[in-house]
Amino acid sequence: MAGATAGYVLAQAGLEVVVIERGNYAGSKNMTGGRLYGHSLEKIIPNFAAEAPVERKVTKEKVSFLTGDGAVTLDFYAGALGDPQNASYTVLRGVFDQWLAGKAEEAGAVLAAGVRVDELLVQDGKVVGVKAGEDVLEADVVILADGVNSLLAQQVGLRQELHPHQVAVGVKEVIELPEQVIADRFNLSGDEGLSWLFAGACTGGIMGGGFLYTNKSSLSLGLVCTLSDMGRAQKTLPEMLEDFKQHPVIRPLIKGGKLIEYSGHLVPEAGINMMPKLFSDGVVMVGDAAGFVINTGYMVRGMDLAVASAEAAAKAVIQAKEKGDFSAQSLSVYQQLLEQSFVLQDLRLYKKAPEFMNNPRIFNDYPAMAVSLMTDLFKVDGSPNKSLLAKVNQSIKRVGLATLLKDGLKGVRAI
Repeated sequence: MAGATAGYVLAQAGLEVVVIERGNYAGSKNMTGGRLYGHSLEKIIPNFAAEAPVERKVTKEKVSFLTGDGAVTLDFYAGALGDPQNASYTVLRGVFDQWLAGKAEEAGAVLAAGVRVDELLVQDGKVVGVKAGEDVLEADVVILADGVNSLLAQQVGLRQELHPHQVAVGVKEVIELPEQVIADRFNLSGDEGLSWLFAGACTGGIMGGGFLYTNKSSLSLGLVCTLSDMGRAQKTLPEMLEDFKQHPVIRPLIKGGKLIEYSGHLVPEAGINMMPKLFSDGVVMVGDAAGFVINTGYMVRGMDLAVASAEAAAKAVIQAKEKGDFSAQSLSVYQQLLEQSFVLQDLRLYKKAPEFMNNPRIFNDYPAMAVSLMTDLFKVDGSPNKSLLAKVNQSIKRVGLATLLKDGLKGVRAI
C-alpha cells in the first residue's frame, strides 16, 4: 500500500516512477487483519471509497476478554464512526491493492509485477537503483516499501536484523458466508461493518490477540502473537486458531462458512521503539519497513500510517528532484514532514504501549477476573446472595487491589 501510494503521488507530480511488485499482482503477497482507517488516503484521493473495492464501513466496535468458555465484551456503536472524516473500512488486500496500484498506473507510474529485487545498486556509498537478477534499474531515489523484514534496508545499514520482541506473527483465515447471513449474525444494515478484537484464552494466555472483521460476503478471522512469546506457548499458532474457531463465542458466527484463504505474516510490534534510520543517500523507508504500526490493544493501525508516510516520502523526493540533490541531507525533509504529521506524533504518544501490553496479567488474570465477576453478578443458584461490593472485592482478589491499580495507572499513561 505504501509503495503504490508513493508511486501515485510521484506520478501525479510528473516524475518518472516504477513501482516494483514481487508478487504476480499488487496485493498477491499482502495480508492484514483487514481494517483501513481512511483519513490519510482520503486526503490524497478524495472520496476514494466511492470507487475503491472496500468491503464494509466500520460502524460497530467490539472488544472481548476471553476465558476457555466465557467472554466479557464491550460493544460500541456510533453513527459518527461512519462520517467521511472518521470512516474506516474493512478491506481484502489482494483486491484493494490492485485498485490502488491501478491508480498509480493511471497517474503515469509503471507497475513491474513479478519482479524480485535482490539488492540495491550502490555507488560511492549512494543508492542509485536496484538489481533484479541480471537486470539493473537505475534511479535517483529508491523508496523501500518491502515490508517488515526489509532485507534491502539491512543491506545498506538503515536497520538491523529484527529481534523477536519487536515483531508478532499473525495467521488469518478468510471464511466465506452469504452477505445476508453476515448481516443477520452481526446485526448489520446496508454497508455497515464490524471490528472485533479479542484478548485472553484465544492466544493461550501469551501476549497477542484475536480479530474478526466483517467483509461483504466473508469474515477475516485470525490471531497475532508476539514472536518472542511463541517459544513458551503450549500450542502452535495454527493450533491456537483452530481452538479459537471452536470457542463458544466464535463457533456460531462462522457456522456453515467456507475457508477460501489462509495466510501468515510478520507484524511490527514495537512502534517507535523499533524505528530504523529512515533515509540515507538516495533511499528512504516507508510503511511496515519503517515499523510504522500502532497497537494499543483496542485499536491496531498500520495502513493509514503506511499511506501517510508514503505521501511524505514522495513529497521529499519531489523537493529533492527540484533541487537536483538526492543526498541524505536533502531527503531529510522526509523526517521533517513525518514530524509535522500524525505519524511520528502518534507513534511517540503510544511509545509505552508495547511495554504495557507485555504483561501476562492482561491475557490471563484480567479476562478470568472479568468473567468471574460477571458470572457472580448474573448467577442465581438459591444460595444467599452477596452485595455488589463483595462480589467485586472477591474478583479483585485474583490479582490484588494494589496490582490492579498499578496496572491501571500504567495503562492510562501508555494508551
